[in-house]
Amino acid sequence: MKARTFGNTGVDVSEVGLGTWQLGGGDWGPIDDATSLQTLEAATEAGVTFFDTADIYGGGDSERRIGKFLAKRSDRDRLLIATKFGRASDPGGAANLEYDVMKRHMAGSCKRLGVEQLWLVQGHCLDHDALRSGAVFENLRRLQSEGLIAHFGMSVQSVDEALTCLEQDGLTSLQVIFNVFRQKLIAELFERAQQKNVALIVRLPLASGLLSGKFTRDSRFADTDHRNYNRDGAAFNVGETFAGVPFEAALQLVEELRDEVPSGVSMAAWALRYCLDFPAVTTVIPGARSAEQARGNAGASELEPLSSSAHARLRQFYEQRVVRHIRGAY
Repeated sequence: MKARTFGNTGVDVSEVGLGTWQLGGGDWGPIDDATSLQTLEAATEAGVTFFDTADIYGGGDSERRIGKFLAKRSDRDRLLIATKFGRASDPGGAANLEYDVMKRHMAGSCKRLGVEQLWLVQGHCLDHDALRSGAVFENLRRLQSEGLIAHFGMSVQSVDEALTCLEQDGLTSLQVIFNVFRQKLIAELFERAQQKNVALIVRLPLASGLLSGKFTRDSRFADTDHRNYNRDGAAFNVGETFAGVPFEAALQLVEELRDEVPSGVSMAAWALRYCLDFPAVTTVIPGARSAEQARGNAGASELEPLSSSAHARLRQFYEQRVVRHIRGAY
């Protein structure tokens, strides 16, 4: 597993991390403790050192499961956990960004994770007006000075939100949606983030699993799985589900991509390798619901970069075939 320096921290992290929304159950369908722990163990054995979670994933279950996992590890200090805040239901809304509430929520994350300090905390897709006001960043800097958090970043939904955050002092990272289907960031964000020495965490590198190439028109998802109930943005930003591309259209687009995947390489690993080819990307955080998936995703770090001609074809594919299908904040 190759590593990259995480923004202004000076700390190296695995270039393939693990997203753990699915380990909370709920929005990805049910998953038990044993399977979650096996997935975390397999990822770590494959070289993953960066794990991304949030206080609301599974009502805190994702953090609790990571906490149980960490408690068993003698090497826990080398494993870096990023969590998120701002979308809890108690008290909810704008009140979640008040200093006292932020502190309480982050203390809860510490308890569930079994840590005294959060290594990285990120605003969880906050309203753009809240980002513009700057108050949440003032609170983060205060909590950092008090020692509750080591570093802070933002998980955003659009390039405009990312650019707003980049104006804030002390920002360590941005978490963004980026994959073969979502290439706008290449021209509009990557260089700016590098200039600011801000780490980029790529979520949805597989577009909610679409770019694994395993789905068909007969694929079915649990009632509680966001790939069922949020397919068209009924519950939250549609861009968080299948990267905002309608499922039926996306299946056809995936078929058109198959010839780009080298023989002997899985489509998932190829799609992750695409993201890693960009120096601005610090780490990608595909989810996994099994040890096998976690090991397969980690293997993308060992692949050779795509050729310049392949990147040119994929850019043309995006512009000619994909852009018109993208929905949601971008």
